[in-house]
Amino acid sequence: RTGSRGWCVSYIYYVLITILVSFGPVCQGDKILVVPLDGSHWLNMDIIIQALHKRGHTIDVVRSSKNWYIKEESAYYSSVTVPVTEGFDEKFIKNYLRTLFDIERGKFSGLNFIKAQVEAYSLMKTLANFISNMTVTMFEDENMMKMLKNRQYDLVLTDPVWGTGVMLAHYLKLPVVFMVRWTAGGEGHLIVAPSPLSYIPMTGSGHSDAMTFIQRVQYRLQVKSAYQAVCDKYFGPHVDYDALVRAADIWLMRVDFVFEFPRPTMPNIVYIGGFQCKEAKTLPKDLEDFVQSSGEHGFIIMSLGTFIAELPSEITEEVAAAFAQLPQKVIWKHQGERPSTLGNNTMLVDWMPQNDLLGHPKIRAFVAHGGTNGLQEALFHGVPVIGLPLFFDQYDNVLRLRDRGGAKLLSLGTLNRNVFLESLQDVLYNPAYKENMQRLSTHHRDKPVKPLDSALFWIEFVMRHKGAAHLQSESYKMPWYIYHSVDVIAFLLLALCTMFGMIFLIIRCVWRMFCKRKTKQD
Repeated sequence: RTGSRGWCVSYIYYVLITILVSFGPVCQGDKILVVPLDGSHWLNMDIIIQALHKRGHTIDVVRSSKNWYIKEESAYYSSVTVPVTEGFDEKFIKNYLRTLFDIERGKFSGLNFIKAQVEAYSLMKTLANFISNMTVTMFEDENMMKMLKNRQYDLVLTDPVWGTGVMLAHYLKLPVVFMVRWTAGGEGHLIVAPSPLSYIPMTGSGHSDAMTFIQRVQYRLQVKSAYQAVCDKYFGPHVDYDALVRAADIWLMRVDFVFEFPRPTMPNIVYIGGFQCKEAKTLPKDLEDFVQSSGEHGFIIMSLGTFIAELPSEITEEVAAAFAQLPQKVIWKHQGERPSTLGNNTMLVDWMPQNDLLGHPKIRAFVAHGGTNGLQEALFHGVPVIGLPLFFDQYDNVLRLRDRGGAKLLSLGTLNRNVFLESLQDVLYNPAYKENMQRLSTHHRDKPVKPLDSALFWIEFVMRHKGAAHLQSESYKMPWYIYHSVDVIAFLLLALCTMFGMIFLIIRCVWRMFCKRKTKQD
């Protein structure tokens, strides 16, 4: 009996240890240097950072002293704050939005409109200069760089929209993982994967992901030139910034093929679309009471994302007037002046638990600006969308859902109460929108591995193996003329011309000999 009891105790210990190993955190103690982008991109990165912290990793986050959302103090990461005089803060984005709204509403015409467009493009150059100056400040700070080297990080996790993380990883000679949809030069696929424009509608122009001629000039002259200058100064002119971007070990792409159009991809691109989505939690009592008061009609939510706290007053008046004519309740994230046309059915809030509202049984529609985060939450919960896109990839994001029958796409330039009301009623009362979104939601959820788990696996994979070179194509090392086989085509053309030339000479010689022989016979 004593032996049996001992065997039972040992077996119980074995089972407990197995459970702990299988389901407990992976305490590898790896050190990760995170270089994020502020705003909505930070909200995504923050989720990954928290998950990595729970698995036992040590996280340091590089931030500027002008950061907007990235806090210096945190329970799950330490911060490395870079002192800057200018940066991507609330003032910067509000100035950008003010110009954008004026363009959308037609307040510029003729030469003034062209001037406004030039000013809007110059904002990208200004942002690139901010980031380049921040990178230079780091490289010039010997104490900071010594501290970063002494930390002996295992990985740099960064958002390649900003170039600091790319260049810092090269400086520290560390493997790199991207949290990506965009890079400084355009949509991520365009940089690293084959992108035949004959059948791939990608992000950037409303139809495809290829940058227009103006966009390519803008990137080369304004964005890449600023980053390349830093590379030239600290790494030498032989180091090309674009090559550093293409050399990233893993690209964690924040879309999936329920949302994105089918296209060629690469082995080191991992699709984690919807990794931030989760099942809805119980609403706060005031919100629950409000949505329950909607009865059979249900409710609508409106949120324009992280950056846009309010729209111009003439637009908010039109939006509020349209909402007031609906039987549905409305929860609207709006921090500006209260519209005079606001109806009794509409609640204005400074913040809302968006995911929990989208997962509520009484939700009927989502009025959104078209950011990736919000649309993927709508996709996850199967909620139809009325899109009011403003900038960057927002138009194309809404376009993807519209083409799949789950969204309506509107323009701020032509928006008024009648247009907005008609669109709301179409989405609310045409059952096809809801049916299509629920079908997409079913496809989106049906995956062998949760997107967040996939992201964590590949981050830890890179740390375990000190990179993922075996997944990288040699194409990123090739000059453009080799990548596109221009040298081979040129050689074949030269060989063909040489062959035809030789044939011509032979025929000419034979003809001359024939003519001479005939002359002698005559």
